[in-house]
Amino acid sequence: MEHNNGIPAGRIIILNGAPRSGKSSIVEAIQAGFDGVWVNLGVDVYVRHVTPERYRPGIGLRPGGERPDLEPLVPRFYAALYESIAVHSRAGFDVVAEFGHHDAHSRQLGILGDCARQLAGLPVLFVGVRCSLDVVMQRRMAEGSERQGTYVAVQAGAPIPAPVIAWQKHVHKPGIYDLEVDTTARSPQECAKQIQQMLALGAPHPSAFERLATAG
Repeated sequence: MEHNNGIPAGRIIILNGAPRSGKSSIVEAIQAGFDGVWVNLGVDVYVRHVTPERYRPGIGLRPGGERPDLEPLVPRFYAALYESIAVHSRAGFDVVAEFGHHDAHSRQLGILGDCARQLAGLPVLFVGVRCSLDVVMQRRMAEGSERQGTYVAVQAGAPIPAPVIAWQKHVHKPGIYDLEVDTTARSPQECAKQIQQMLALGAPHPSAFERLATAG
């Protein structure tokens, strides 16, 4: 698969999972350990450094329809970001991007299928990143109140916050992946190794994104 005067298209890894499931740590392991120039174009970079503060969390909106006023922007943000992923791949750069894709807004937006169609013809590996709720909560507790304040505060002995439960419920729908990794007991490096082995084998056909692109 070649683009731009014979330059091979860069590989694309899309990681999908709930906050604190370990996606960002896997991205770091990929960038540190994989051959090639792996460009990070995921939600953390986009929300923290690209999206204007008054429009945040943008593509990081939590399940539950919390900000209907921002929802008209979200498909456009995703479309622009995925177009950038496609452009980088066609320029020969490998791309790794982590997201929390879900369709639990105030109304269904169908963003994941649209994103899959934007990467048609490019080598995409779609990876589900799972983690037990207990471990997610342990990681949140370890962050301290300053970091928690940017999302939702958690306290020892208190009930699990509804947004945390909602992420676990909605982020893996419809659950169509090329590979799933679980950070409950595996380190980011071990998960990255699983992804590397899958890359060596090649994505199944049709790939997860090919299936999502043609879903209803």
